Amino acid sequence: MTDSDSSRGDLAAGASANGSYSIANASRAGAERRLGYADSMRIATIALATSIILMSGSLAAQTAERPVLVVVLVVDQLRADYLARFEHQWSHGLRRLMDESAWFRQAAYPYFNTVTCAGHATIATGSFPVTHGQFMNEWWDRESGTLVNCTDDSDATTIGYADPRPGGHSARRLLSPTLSDEMRTQLPVAARVVSLSLKVRSAVMLAGHDADLAAWFEGRTFASSSVYGPDRVPFLEQFLDQHPIERDVGHVWDRVQAAEAYLFPTSTPESKPQAGWGPAFPHPLGGPGGSPDGRFYAQWSRSPCSDRYLVEMAMAAIDEMKLGQEDRTDYLAIGLSALDRVGHDFGPRSHEVQDTLMQLDESLGLLLDHLDTVVGPRRYVLALTADHGVMPIPEQVATWGIDSGRVDVDRLRAQVDDALTPMLGAGPHVARVNHTELYFAPGVYDRLTTMPAALEAAMAAAASSPGVQAVYRTEDIPRLRASTRRVERALSLNHVPARSGDLIIVPKIYWTTSENAAGHGTAYEYDTRVPILLSGPGIRRGRFDTAATPADVAPTLAFLAGVTLAQPDGRVLVEALETAGPALPADSRP
Repeated sequence: MTDSDSSRGDLAAGASANGSYSIANASRAGAERRLGYADSMRIATIALATSIILMSGSLAAQTAERPVLVVVLVVDQLRADYLARFEHQWSHGLRRLMDESAWFRQAAYPYFNTVTCAGHATIATGSFPVTHGQFMNEWWDRESGTLVNCTDDSDATTIGYADPRPGGHSARRLLSPTLSDEMRTQLPVAARVVSLSLKVRSAVMLAGHDADLAAWFEGRTFASSSVYGPDRVPFLEQFLDQHPIERDVGHVWDRVQAAEAYLFPTSTPESKPQAGWGPAFPHPLGGPGGSPDGRFYAQWSRSPCSDRYLVEMAMAAIDEMKLGQEDRTDYLAIGLSALDRVGHDFGPRSHEVQDTLMQLDESLGLLLDHLDTVVGPRRYVLALTADHGVMPIPEQVATWGIDSGRVDVDRLRAQVDDALTPMLGAGPHVARVNHTELYFAPGVYDRLTTMPAALEAAMAAAASSPGVQAVYRTEDIPRLRASTRRVERALSLNHVPARSGDLIIVPKIYWTTSENAAGHGTAYEYDTRVPILLSGPGIRRGRFDTAATPADVAPTLAFLAGVTLAQPDGRVLVEALETAGPALPADSRP
Protein backbone atom coordinates (compact mmCIF):
# COMPACT_ATOMS: atom_id res chain seq x y z
CA MET A 1 0.00 0.00 0.00
CA THR A 2 1.42 3.38 -0.97
CA ASP A 3 1.36 6.54 1.12
CA SER A 4 -1.52 7.89 -0.94
CA ASP A 5 -3.52 4.71 -0.32
CA SER A 6 -2.84 4.58 3.40
CA SER A 7 -3.83 8.20 3.88
CA ARG A 8 -7.32 7.78 2.46
CA GLY A 9 -8.77 6.87 5.83
CA ASP A 10 -7.78 10.32 7.06
CA LEU A 11 -10.04 12.13 4.62
CA ALA A 12 -12.73 14.30 6.10
CA ALA A 13 -16.23 12.89 6.41
CA GLY A 14 -17.99 12.73 3.08
CA ALA A 15 -15.11 11.33 1.07
CA SER A 16 -15.35 8.00 -0.69
CA ALA A 17 -12.85 5.18 -0.37
CA ASN A 18 -10.60 6.52 -3.08
CA GLY A 19 -10.72 10.05 -1.76
CA SER A 20 -13.06 11.41 -4.43
CA TYR A 21 -16.09 13.34 -3.28
CA SER A 22 -19.50 12.09 -4.38
CA ILE A 23 -20.90 15.30 -5.74
CA ALA A 24 -23.04 15.31 -8.84
CA ASN A 25 -21.55 17.34 -11.63
CA ALA A 26 -23.64 20.24 -12.78
CA SER A 27 -24.41 20.34 -16.47
CA ARG A 28 -21.89 22.20 -18.58
CA ALA A 29 -23.00 25.01 -20.80
CA GLY A 30 -22.15 24.97 -24.48
CA ALA A 31 -20.37 27.97 -25.85
CA GLU A 32 -20.13 30.18 -28.85
CA ARG A 33 -16.96 32.23 -28.84
CA ARG A 34 -15.58 35.22 -30.64
CA LEU A 35 -12.03 36.04 -31.69
CA GLY A 36 -10.31 38.71 -29.61
CA TYR A 37 -12.49 37.99 -26.61
CA ALA A 38 -11.30 40.74 -24.27
CA ASP A 39 -11.48 43.42 -26.94
CA SER A 40 -14.86 42.43 -28.35
CA MET A 41 -16.41 42.22 -24.89
CA ARG A 42 -15.83 45.91 -24.21
CA ILE A 43 -18.64 46.95 -26.56
CA ALA A 44 -21.00 44.27 -25.30
CA THR A 45 -20.32 45.05 -21.64
CA ILE A 46 -21.17 48.74 -22.05
CA ALA A 47 -24.57 47.85 -23.50
CA LEU A 48 -25.23 45.23 -20.88
CA ALA A 49 -24.21 47.55 -18.05
CA THR A 50 -26.76 50.10 -19.24
CA SER A 51 -29.47 47.43 -19.29
CA ILE A 52 -28.64 46.29 -15.77
CA ILE A 53 -28.82 49.81 -14.40
CA LEU A 54 -32.14 50.53 -16.12
CA MET A 55 -33.69 47.28 -14.89
CA SER A 56 -32.45 47.55 -11.33
CA GLY A 57 -33.05 51.23 -10.73
CA SER A 58 -30.51 51.11 -7.96
CA LEU A 59 -27.69 48.57 -7.86
CA ALA A 60 -27.26 49.15 -4.16
CA ALA A 61 -30.86 48.17 -3.55
CA GLN A 62 -30.32 44.96 -5.46
CA THR A 63 -27.40 43.72 -3.32
CA ALA A 64 -28.20 40.19 -2.20
CA GLU A 65 -27.74 38.90 1.32
CA ARG A 66 -25.32 36.35 -0.03
CA PRO A 67 -22.91 36.81 -2.95
CA VAL A 68 -23.92 35.07 -6.15
CA LEU A 69 -20.31 34.40 -7.05
CA VAL A 70 -17.16 33.73 -5.02
CA VAL A 71 -13.96 34.67 -6.88
CA VAL A 72 -10.53 33.54 -5.68
CA LEU A 73 -7.45 35.01 -7.39
CA VAL A 74 -4.05 33.57 -6.47
CA VAL A 75 -1.05 35.40 -7.92
CA ASP A 76 1.80 32.92 -7.69
CA GLN A 77 4.87 34.38 -5.93
CA LEU A 78 3.30 37.78 -5.16
CA ARG A 79 5.39 39.11 -2.28
CA ALA A 80 3.58 41.41 0.14
CA ASP A 81 6.08 44.21 -0.38
CA TYR A 82 5.46 44.30 -4.14
CA LEU A 83 2.22 46.18 -3.50
CA ALA A 84 3.91 49.11 -1.77
CA ARG A 85 6.95 49.00 -4.05
CA PHE A 86 5.17 49.05 -7.40
CA GLU A 87 1.70 50.49 -6.73
CA HIS A 88 2.64 53.88 -8.21
CA GLN A 89 2.54 52.27 -11.66
CA TRP A 90 -0.83 50.55 -11.31
CA SER A 91 -4.09 52.16 -12.39
CA HIS A 92 -6.43 49.27 -13.23
CA GLY A 93 -7.26 46.02 -11.45
CA LEU A 94 -4.55 45.87 -8.78
CA ARG A 95 -4.99 49.58 -8.12
CA ARG A 96 -8.73 49.18 -7.74
CA LEU A 97 -8.39 46.24 -5.38
CA MET A 98 -5.90 48.10 -3.20
CA ASP A 99 -8.25 51.08 -3.02
CA GLU A 100 -11.58 49.28 -2.62
CA SER A 101 -10.70 46.18 -0.58
CA ALA A 102 -9.93 45.14 2.93
CA TRP A 103 -6.16 44.90 2.62
CA PHE A 104 -4.35 42.80 5.21
CA ARG A 105 -0.81 44.13 5.05
CA GLN A 106 0.77 41.81 7.65
CA ALA A 107 -0.54 38.51 6.31
CA ALA A 108 1.93 35.63 6.32
CA TYR A 109 2.11 31.86 6.12
CA PRO A 110 2.98 30.40 9.53
CA TYR A 111 4.38 27.11 8.19
CA PHE A 112 7.77 26.19 6.74
CA ASN A 113 7.64 24.80 3.19
CA THR A 114 6.15 27.77 1.37
CA VAL A 115 5.62 26.18 -2.04
CA THR A 116 2.86 26.23 -4.64
CA CYS A 117 0.86 23.12 -3.80
CA ALA A 118 0.92 23.80 -0.06
CA GLY A 119 -0.10 27.42 -0.56
CA HIS A 120 -2.99 26.75 -2.92
CA ALA A 121 -4.25 23.93 -0.68
CA THR A 122 -4.10 26.25 2.33
CA ILE A 123 -6.04 28.98 0.53
CA ALA A 124 -8.64 26.51 -0.74
CA THR A 125 -9.23 24.60 2.52
CA GLY A 126 -8.55 27.18 5.22
CA SER A 127 -6.15 24.75 6.89
CA PHE A 128 -2.40 24.25 7.17
CA PRO A 129 -0.34 21.38 5.68
CA VAL A 130 -0.36 19.52 9.00
CA THR A 131 -4.13 19.24 8.45
CA HIS A 132 -4.63 19.11 4.66
CA GLY A 133 -1.54 16.98 3.95
CA GLN A 134 -0.10 18.93 1.01
CA PHE A 135 3.23 19.98 2.53
CA MET A 136 5.28 19.98 -0.69
CA ASN A 137 4.85 20.04 -4.46
CA GLU A 138 6.14 16.47 -4.48
CA TRP A 139 7.55 14.03 -1.95
CA TRP A 140 9.27 10.64 -1.73
CA ASP A 141 6.79 7.80 -1.43
CA ARG A 142 8.48 5.23 0.78
CA GLU A 143 6.39 2.27 -0.35
CA SER A 144 6.78 2.74 -4.09
CA GLY A 145 10.27 4.24 -3.90
CA THR A 146 9.34 7.06 -6.25
CA LEU A 147 8.84 10.81 -6.16
CA VAL A 148 5.11 11.57 -6.33
CA ASN A 149 3.44 14.82 -7.31
CA CYS A 150 0.85 16.32 -4.98
CA THR A 151 -1.86 15.80 -7.63
CA ASP A 152 -0.83 12.38 -8.95
CA ASP A 153 -3.70 9.93 -9.24
CA SER A 154 -3.21 6.63 -11.05
CA ASP A 155 -6.99 6.13 -11.21
CA ALA A 156 -7.52 9.38 -13.13
CA THR A 157 -6.92 10.14 -16.80
CA THR A 158 -5.65 13.43 -18.17
CA ILE A 159 -8.00 14.84 -20.80
CA GLY A 160 -5.95 16.75 -23.35
CA TYR A 161 -7.58 19.34 -25.57
CA ALA A 162 -5.16 18.53 -28.36
CA ASP A 163 -3.09 15.35 -28.17
CA PRO A 164 -3.62 12.68 -25.49
CA ARG A 165 -1.69 13.41 -22.31
CA PRO A 166 -0.01 10.90 -19.99
CA GLY A 167 -0.76 10.48 -16.29
CA GLY A 168 -3.70 11.49 -14.19
CA HIS A 169 -4.42 14.19 -11.64
CA SER A 170 -6.92 14.86 -8.88
CA ALA A 171 -7.18 16.17 -5.32
CA ARG A 172 -7.12 12.63 -3.91
CA ARG A 173 -4.01 13.36 -1.84
CA LEU A 174 -5.66 16.46 -0.34
CA LEU A 175 -6.91 15.36 3.09
CA SER A 176 -9.41 18.18 3.63
CA PRO A 177 -12.47 19.38 1.71
CA THR A 178 -12.13 22.76 0.03
CA LEU A 179 -14.39 25.78 0.16
CA SER A 180 -15.78 24.85 -3.26
CA ASP A 181 -16.43 21.28 -2.08
CA GLU A 182 -18.48 22.62 0.82
CA MET A 183 -20.35 25.02 -1.45
CA ARG A 184 -21.39 22.10 -3.64
CA THR A 185 -22.62 20.00 -0.73
CA GLN A 186 -24.12 22.55 1.66
CA LEU A 187 -25.86 25.17 -0.44
CA PRO A 188 -29.51 24.57 -1.46
CA VAL A 189 -28.41 24.64 -5.10
CA ALA A 190 -24.96 23.18 -5.70
CA ALA A 191 -22.39 25.75 -6.76
CA ARG A 192 -20.96 25.61 -10.24
CA VAL A 193 -17.17 25.40 -9.80
CA VAL A 194 -14.53 26.53 -12.29
CA SER A 195 -10.77 26.61 -11.64
CA LEU A 196 -8.17 27.76 -14.19
CA SER A 197 -4.39 28.03 -14.04
CA LEU A 198 -1.19 27.37 -15.92
CA LYS A 199 -0.18 24.84 -13.24
CA VAL A 200 -1.96 21.58 -12.56
CA ARG A 201 -1.25 21.81 -8.83
CA SER A 202 -2.81 25.27 -8.69
CA ALA A 203 -5.91 24.40 -10.70
CA VAL A 204 -6.56 21.13 -8.86
CA MET A 205 -6.03 22.45 -5.34
CA LEU A 206 -8.32 25.44 -5.96
CA ALA A 207 -10.94 23.19 -7.61
CA GLY A 208 -10.97 20.61 -4.83
CA HIS A 209 -12.33 17.09 -5.13
CA ASP A 210 -15.05 17.91 -7.66
CA ALA A 211 -15.66 20.71 -10.15
CA ASP A 212 -17.44 21.51 -13.37
CA LEU A 213 -14.13 22.51 -14.89
CA ALA A 214 -10.54 22.42 -13.65
CA ALA A 215 -8.10 23.21 -16.44
CA TRP A 216 -4.37 23.84 -16.67
CA PHE A 217 -1.74 24.42 -19.34
CA GLU A 218 0.13 21.27 -20.35
CA GLY A 219 2.37 20.79 -23.35
CA ARG A 220 0.96 23.02 -26.09
CA THR A 221 -2.57 23.63 -24.83
CA PHE A 222 -4.84 23.06 -21.84
CA ALA A 223 -5.87 19.85 -20.15
CA SER A 224 -8.23 18.61 -17.44
CA SER A 225 -8.91 15.39 -15.52
CA SER A 226 -11.44 12.61 -15.86
CA VAL A 227 -12.21 13.14 -12.16
CA TYR A 228 -14.05 16.32 -13.15
CA GLY A 229 -15.92 14.68 -16.03
CA PRO A 230 -15.10 12.02 -18.63
CA ASP A 231 -15.30 14.28 -21.66
CA ARG A 232 -13.91 17.55 -22.91
CA VAL A 233 -15.95 20.54 -21.79
CA PRO A 234 -17.49 22.08 -24.94
CA PHE A 235 -16.99 25.64 -23.72
CA LEU A 236 -13.25 25.18 -23.23
CA GLU A 237 -12.79 23.18 -26.41
CA GLN A 238 -14.38 25.93 -28.49
CA PHE A 239 -12.54 28.70 -26.65
CA LEU A 240 -9.17 27.07 -27.32
CA ASP A 241 -10.10 26.54 -30.96
CA GLN A 242 -11.16 30.14 -31.51
CA HIS A 243 -8.44 31.71 -29.34
CA PRO A 244 -5.29 29.74 -30.17
CA ILE A 245 -2.25 30.35 -28.02
CA GLU A 246 -0.27 30.47 -31.25
CA ARG A 247 -1.73 33.91 -31.95
CA ASP A 248 1.19 35.18 -29.83
CA VAL A 249 3.89 33.64 -32.03
CA GLY A 250 6.23 36.45 -33.02
CA HIS A 251 5.11 38.70 -30.17
CA VAL A 252 8.00 40.48 -28.48
CA TRP A 253 7.69 41.02 -24.75
CA ASP A 254 9.22 44.39 -24.01
CA ARG A 255 8.75 47.01 -21.34
CA VAL A 256 5.42 48.80 -21.38
CA GLN A 257 7.09 51.93 -20.02
CA ALA A 258 10.44 53.59 -20.59
CA ALA A 259 13.40 51.86 -18.93
CA GLU A 260 13.83 54.85 -16.62
CA ALA A 261 10.48 54.07 -14.99
CA TYR A 262 11.80 50.78 -13.59
CA LEU A 263 13.44 50.55 -10.20
CA PHE A 264 16.36 48.21 -10.72
CA PRO A 265 19.18 47.75 -13.27
CA THR A 266 18.10 47.10 -16.84
CA SER A 267 19.81 43.70 -16.88
CA THR A 268 20.02 40.88 -14.33
CA PRO A 269 23.33 39.10 -14.99
CA GLU A 270 22.61 36.55 -12.25
CA SER A 271 19.33 35.54 -13.90
CA LYS A 272 18.76 32.07 -15.31
CA PRO A 273 16.23 32.40 -18.14
CA GLN A 274 15.12 28.91 -19.09
CA ALA A 275 13.45 29.60 -22.40
CA GLY A 276 16.32 30.80 -24.57
CA TRP A 277 16.10 34.42 -23.48
CA GLY A 278 18.91 36.71 -22.36
CA PRO A 279 19.23 38.59 -19.05
CA ALA A 280 17.52 41.76 -20.32
CA PHE A 281 14.57 42.93 -22.45
CA PRO A 282 13.35 42.44 -25.14
CA HIS A 283 12.19 38.80 -25.05
CA PRO A 284 10.75 37.38 -28.31
CA LEU A 285 8.14 34.60 -28.27
CA GLY A 286 8.88 31.94 -30.85
CA GLY A 287 11.55 29.64 -32.18
CA PRO A 288 13.61 30.07 -35.34
CA GLY A 289 11.50 31.57 -38.08
CA GLY A 290 8.73 32.40 -35.63
CA SER A 291 7.55 28.81 -35.37
CA PRO A 292 5.36 27.59 -32.48
CA ASP A 293 7.87 25.04 -31.20
CA GLY A 294 8.53 23.88 -27.64
CA ARG A 295 10.56 26.99 -26.94
CA PHE A 296 7.62 29.22 -27.87
CA TYR A 297 5.25 27.54 -25.41
CA ALA A 298 7.83 27.76 -22.61
CA GLN A 299 8.37 31.45 -23.37
CA TRP A 300 4.63 32.14 -23.60
CA SER A 301 4.02 30.64 -20.17
CA ARG A 302 6.76 32.88 -18.76
CA SER A 303 5.29 36.07 -20.17
CA PRO A 304 2.35 38.33 -19.29
CA CYS A 305 0.57 36.89 -22.34
CA SER A 306 -0.34 33.81 -20.32
CA ASP A 307 -1.99 35.83 -17.54
CA ARG A 308 -3.99 37.78 -20.11
CA TYR A 309 -5.07 34.53 -21.75
CA LEU A 310 -6.28 33.05 -18.45
CA VAL A 311 -8.28 36.20 -17.74
CA GLU A 312 -9.90 36.02 -21.19
CA MET A 313 -10.71 32.36 -20.55
CA ALA A 314 -12.25 33.23 -17.19
CA MET A 315 -14.36 35.99 -18.74
CA ALA A 316 -15.65 33.54 -21.32
CA ALA A 317 -16.38 30.99 -18.58
CA ILE A 318 -18.42 33.58 -16.68
CA ASP A 319 -20.52 34.17 -19.81
CA GLU A 320 -20.89 30.66 -21.15
CA MET A 321 -21.27 28.82 -17.85
CA LYS A 322 -23.51 31.56 -16.40
CA LEU A 323 -21.38 31.96 -13.30
CA GLY A 324 -23.10 34.21 -10.78
CA GLN A 325 -26.12 34.65 -13.05
CA GLU A 326 -28.53 31.96 -11.89
CA ASP A 327 -30.24 30.92 -8.67
CA ARG A 328 -27.15 29.77 -6.81
CA THR A 329 -23.77 30.93 -5.50
CA ASP A 330 -20.98 29.88 -7.87
CA TYR A 331 -17.22 29.65 -7.46
CA LEU A 332 -14.47 30.85 -9.83
CA ALA A 333 -10.77 30.46 -9.07
CA ILE A 334 -7.85 31.65 -11.19
CA GLY A 335 -4.26 30.72 -10.45
CA LEU A 336 -2.11 33.33 -12.19
CA SER A 337 1.29 31.69 -12.61
CA ALA A 338 3.34 33.95 -14.90
CA LEU A 339 4.86 35.99 -12.06
CA ASP A 340 6.23 32.84 -10.43
CA ARG A 341 8.01 31.70 -13.56
CA VAL A 342 9.33 35.19 -14.27
CA GLY A 343 10.47 35.57 -10.65
CA HIS A 344 12.28 32.23 -10.68
CA ASP A 345 14.09 33.14 -13.88
CA PHE A 346 14.93 36.80 -13.24
CA GLY A 347 14.50 37.32 -9.49
CA PRO A 348 12.42 39.91 -7.61
CA ARG A 349 14.80 42.79 -8.41
CA SER A 350 14.20 42.73 -12.15
CA HIS A 351 12.44 44.76 -14.82
CA GLU A 352 10.67 41.57 -15.84
CA VAL A 353 8.91 41.17 -12.49
CA GLN A 354 7.92 44.83 -12.42
CA ASP A 355 6.61 44.68 -15.99
CA THR A 356 4.68 41.46 -15.36
CA LEU A 357 2.83 43.17 -12.53
CA MET A 358 2.05 46.25 -14.63
CA GLN A 359 0.48 44.04 -17.29
CA LEU A 360 -1.31 41.93 -14.66
CA ASP A 361 -2.82 45.16 -13.34
CA GLU A 362 -4.32 45.78 -16.79
CA SER A 363 -5.59 42.21 -17.18
CA LEU A 364 -7.27 42.20 -13.78
CA GLY A 365 -8.89 45.51 -14.64
CA LEU A 366 -10.61 43.80 -17.56
CA LEU A 367 -11.77 40.97 -15.32
CA LEU A 368 -13.21 43.28 -12.66
CA ASP A 369 -15.01 45.37 -15.26
CA HIS A 370 -16.49 42.21 -16.77
CA LEU A 371 -17.63 40.94 -13.37
CA ASP A 372 -19.29 44.27 -12.62
CA THR A 373 -21.14 44.21 -15.92
CA VAL A 374 -22.22 40.60 -16.15
CA VAL A 375 -22.64 39.66 -12.48
CA GLY A 376 -23.19 43.11 -11.01
CA PRO A 377 -21.26 45.31 -8.59
CA ARG A 378 -21.45 44.10 -4.98
CA ARG A 379 -23.02 40.85 -6.06
CA TYR A 380 -19.74 38.93 -6.00
CA VAL A 381 -17.13 38.60 -3.26
CA LEU A 382 -13.48 38.44 -4.29
CA ALA A 383 -10.24 37.47 -2.58
CA LEU A 384 -6.75 38.03 -3.94
CA THR A 385 -3.71 36.52 -2.27
CA ALA A 386 -0.56 34.51 -3.07
CA ASP A 387 0.80 31.05 -2.38
CA HIS A 388 4.26 32.23 -1.29
CA GLY A 389 6.86 34.95 -1.80
CA VAL A 390 10.42 34.62 -3.09
CA MET A 391 13.95 35.35 -1.90
CA PRO A 392 16.42 37.51 -3.82
CA ILE A 393 18.91 35.75 -6.07
CA PRO A 394 21.65 34.46 -3.70
CA GLU A 395 24.46 35.62 -5.96
CA GLN A 396 23.03 39.15 -5.79
CA VAL A 397 22.73 38.98 -2.01
CA ALA A 398 26.36 37.94 -1.73
CA THR A 399 27.43 41.17 -3.47
CA TRP A 400 25.78 43.10 -0.62
CA GLY A 401 28.13 41.47 1.89
CA ILE A 402 25.44 39.14 3.29
CA ASP A 403 26.04 35.43 3.74
CA SER A 404 24.00 33.61 1.09
CA GLY A 405 24.24 30.72 -1.30
CA ARG A 406 22.81 27.41 -2.45
CA VAL A 407 22.56 24.24 -0.38
CA ASP A 408 24.05 21.45 -2.50
CA VAL A 409 21.64 18.60 -1.76
CA ASP A 410 23.77 16.08 -3.68
CA ARG A 411 26.75 16.95 -1.52
CA LEU A 412 24.63 16.77 1.61
CA ARG A 413 23.37 13.33 0.63
CA ALA A 414 26.91 12.10 -0.01
CA GLN A 415 28.11 13.44 3.33
CA VAL A 416 25.39 11.57 5.22
CA ASP A 417 26.11 8.37 3.28
CA ASP A 418 29.83 8.65 4.05
CA ALA A 419 29.16 9.24 7.74
CA LEU A 420 27.04 6.09 8.00
CA THR A 421 29.24 3.73 6.00
CA PRO A 422 31.62 2.87 8.91
CA MET A 423 28.66 1.86 11.09
CA LEU A 424 26.16 0.45 8.58
CA GLY A 425 28.40 -0.78 5.80
CA ALA A 426 28.36 0.26 2.17
CA GLY A 427 25.42 2.37 1.08
CA PRO A 428 23.58 4.10 -0.34
CA HIS A 429 21.79 4.78 2.93
CA VAL A 430 19.92 7.89 1.73
CA ALA A 431 17.10 7.29 -0.74
CA ARG A 432 16.36 10.91 -1.59
CA VAL A 433 16.86 14.51 -0.53
CA ASN A 434 13.92 16.55 -1.77
CA HIS A 435 14.18 20.25 -0.95
CA THR A 436 14.38 20.20 2.87
CA GLU A 437 13.31 16.57 3.35
CA LEU A 438 15.86 13.75 3.69
CA TYR A 439 14.54 10.21 3.26
CA PHE A 440 16.62 7.20 4.26
CA ALA A 441 16.57 3.96 2.29
CA PRO A 442 14.07 1.33 3.48
CA GLY A 443 14.90 0.04 6.94
CA VAL A 444 17.80 2.43 7.55
CA TYR A 445 16.00 4.88 9.80
CA ASP A 446 14.56 2.07 11.91
CA ARG A 447 18.12 0.88 12.50
CA LEU A 448 19.33 4.37 13.27
CA THR A 449 16.73 4.85 15.99
CA THR A 450 18.41 1.94 17.85
CA MET A 451 21.91 3.30 17.18
CA PRO A 452 22.14 6.78 18.78
CA ALA A 453 25.76 7.31 17.76
CA ALA A 454 25.03 6.53 14.13
CA LEU A 455 21.98 8.78 14.07
CA GLU A 456 23.97 11.60 15.64
CA ALA A 457 26.68 11.13 13.03
CA ALA A 458 24.13 11.35 10.20
CA MET A 459 22.60 14.51 11.63
CA ALA A 460 26.01 16.10 12.19
CA ALA A 461 27.02 15.30 8.61
CA ALA A 462 23.87 16.97 7.27
CA ALA A 463 24.33 19.97 9.54
CA SER A 464 27.93 20.43 8.35
CA SER A 465 26.83 21.02 4.76
CA PRO A 466 27.27 24.69 3.72
CA GLY A 467 24.10 26.72 4.18
CA VAL A 468 22.40 24.42 6.69
CA GLN A 469 21.12 26.12 9.84
CA ALA A 470 19.71 23.10 11.70
CA VAL A 471 18.61 19.48 11.30
CA TYR A 472 15.60 17.89 13.04
CA ARG A 473 14.39 14.32 13.46
CA THR A 474 10.90 13.73 12.11
CA GLU A 475 9.55 12.39 15.42
CA ASP A 476 10.64 15.58 17.20
CA ILE A 477 8.68 17.90 14.91
CA PRO A 478 5.18 17.58 16.49
CA ARG A 479 6.57 18.68 19.86
CA LEU A 480 7.77 21.92 18.31
CA ARG A 481 4.16 23.16 18.09
CA ALA A 482 4.66 24.75 21.53
CA SER A 483 8.05 26.24 20.66
CA THR A 484 8.60 29.99 21.05
CA ARG A 485 10.89 29.92 18.01
CA ARG A 486 8.97 30.84 14.88
CA VAL A 487 10.90 28.52 12.56
CA GLU A 488 10.38 25.54 14.84
CA ARG A 489 6.67 26.21 15.16
CA ALA A 490 6.53 26.62 11.37
CA LEU A 491 8.06 23.15 10.98
CA SER A 492 5.31 21.64 13.14
CA LEU A 493 2.55 23.20 11.01
CA ASN A 494 4.15 21.71 7.90
CA HIS A 495 4.70 18.17 9.15
CA VAL A 496 2.82 15.18 7.71
CA PRO A 497 4.28 12.04 9.36
CA ALA A 498 3.49 9.56 6.57
CA ARG A 499 4.92 11.91 3.93
CA SER A 500 7.60 14.07 5.54
CA GLY A 501 11.28 13.14 5.50
CA ASP A 502 13.14 11.27 8.22
CA LEU A 503 15.38 14.28 8.75
CA ILE A 504 14.24 17.87 8.14
CA ILE A 505 16.87 20.31 6.89
CA VAL A 506 16.53 24.03 7.71
CA PRO A 507 18.59 26.30 5.42
CA LYS A 508 20.17 29.46 6.71
CA ILE A 509 18.64 32.84 5.88
CA TYR A 510 19.29 33.75 2.22
CA TRP A 511 20.29 30.19 1.36
CA THR A 512 18.17 28.07 -0.96
CA THR A 513 17.98 24.51 -2.26
CA SER A 514 16.55 25.79 -5.56
CA GLU A 515 18.42 25.57 -8.84
CA ASN A 516 16.41 28.48 -10.26
CA ALA A 517 17.88 31.96 -10.12
CA ALA A 518 15.54 32.79 -7.23
CA GLY A 519 13.85 30.25 -4.97
CA HIS A 520 11.42 30.01 -2.08
CA GLY A 521 10.18 27.42 0.39
CA THR A 522 11.25 28.52 3.88
CA ALA A 523 9.73 30.24 6.89
CA TYR A 524 11.70 33.44 6.37
CA GLU A 525 9.60 36.51 5.71
CA TYR A 526 10.65 37.01 2.10
CA ASP A 527 8.91 33.65 1.49
CA THR A 528 6.02 33.82 3.95
CA ARG A 529 4.63 37.37 3.68
CA VAL A 530 1.91 37.78 1.04
CA PRO A 531 -1.03 40.17 0.62
CA ILE A 532 -4.66 39.39 1.34
CA LEU A 533 -7.25 41.61 -0.36
CA LEU A 534 -10.99 41.07 0.14
CA SER A 535 -13.84 42.95 -1.52
CA GLY A 536 -17.55 42.62 -2.13
CA PRO A 537 -20.81 42.52 -0.17
CA GLY A 538 -20.24 42.13 3.54
CA ILE A 539 -16.64 43.42 3.38
CA ARG A 540 -15.62 46.89 4.53
CA ARG A 541 -12.69 48.50 2.81
CA GLY A 542 -9.62 49.57 4.75
CA ARG A 543 -6.04 48.71 5.60
CA PHE A 544 -5.59 46.20 8.39
CA ASP A 545 -2.39 45.39 10.23
CA THR A 546 -3.90 42.64 12.35
CA ALA A 547 -2.88 38.99 12.39
CA ALA A 548 -3.87 37.08 9.26
CA THR A 549 -2.79 34.11 7.19
CA PRO A 550 -4.00 32.88 3.79
CA ALA A 551 -5.74 30.09 5.73
CA ASP A 552 -8.18 32.82 6.78
CA VAL A 553 -9.39 33.39 3.22
CA ALA A 554 -11.60 30.29 2.93
CA PRO A 555 -13.27 30.66 6.36
CA THR A 556 -14.08 34.30 5.59
CA LEU A 557 -15.51 33.52 2.15
CA ALA A 558 -17.39 30.54 3.60
CA PHE A 559 -19.00 32.78 6.20
CA LEU A 560 -20.11 35.23 3.53
CA ALA A 561 -21.42 32.42 1.30
CA GLY A 562 -23.30 30.79 4.16
CA VAL A 563 -21.38 27.51 4.45
CA THR A 564 -19.29 25.92 7.20
CA LEU A 565 -15.79 24.51 6.76
CA ALA A 566 -15.20 21.15 8.42
CA GLN A 567 -11.73 21.60 9.93
CA PRO A 568 -10.23 25.04 9.34
CA ASP A 569 -7.05 26.20 10.99
CA GLY A 570 -7.77 29.74 9.82
CA ARG A 571 -10.37 32.14 11.15
CA VAL A 572 -13.04 34.47 9.82
CA LEU A 573 -11.44 37.90 9.38
CA VAL A 574 -14.18 39.54 11.42
CA GLU A 575 -12.47 42.91 11.55
CA ALA A 576 -13.04 43.26 7.80
CA LEU A 577 -16.75 42.47 7.94
CA GLU A 578 -19.23 45.30 7.58
CA THR A 579 -20.39 44.39 11.06
CA ALA A 580 -16.90 44.08 12.46
CA GLY A 581 -15.84 42.08 15.46
CA PRO A 582 -12.73 42.53 17.60
CA ALA A 583 -9.36 42.56 15.86
CA LEU A 584 -6.47 40.32 16.82
CA PRO A 585 -3.04 41.81 17.52
CA ALA A 586 -0.46 41.39 14.79
CA ASP A 587 1.74 39.13 16.93
CA SER A 588 -0.95 36.50 17.55
CA ARG A 589 -0.43 34.44 14.41
CA PRO A 590 -1.04 30.69 14.76
